[in-house]
Amino acid sequence: MKLLITALSLTISISSFAQQTVEGVTMPATITAKGKTLQLNGAGLREKLWLDLYVGGLYVTTKSADANKVINADEPMAIKMEIVSSLISSEKMIGAIEEGMEKSTKGNTAQFSKEIEQLKAAFAEEIVDGNTYEIIYIPGEGIVVTKGSKEVTSIACGIEFKKAVFGIWLCDDPADEDLKEGMLKG
Repeated sequence: MKLLITALSLTISISSFAQQTVEGVTMPATITAKGKTLQLNGAGLREKLWLDLYVGGLYVTTKSADANKVINADEPMAIKMEIVSSLISSEKMIGAIEEGMEKSTKGNTAQFSKEIEQLKAAFAEEIVDGNTYEIIYIPGEGIVVTKGSKEVTSIACGIEFKKAVFGIWLCDDPADEDLKEGMLKG
């Protein structure tokens, strides 16, 4: 009986730190962001008109299935995206950010105009299938966006802009409902 309980506990421990594979893309169990280790909360596929666009993973310090709790948490977290379509261009990604910010803020984007421009600029370089991006929030510092292993922008901001950015994927009207559900597997 002790052996069964030990084996079950080990299985639960391992699965809680497991990587996740979505559409052939493996999201690692953890990432290091600005010296902070973040764990995969969940991952999913962003689709539009039945076309696969990217796989996205949500990385947090404390796992949660509650979108509002994640959005409002003033703790390190990240969204990792791997592009899986040659149909994504810089222009389309920038347009998606604009649309996502409109939905996330319920049309109140004016207060973040400077920060939104900086975020959009992070996607100005050509985007190709296989590119990876991380949007990382560190409290007291702001948001850093990386492409591959290269930092492309750093946005000094507070929690309110972080809420708007993570709301693109987690708000009540997210970029993709199935992707949101996958990211919140907790």
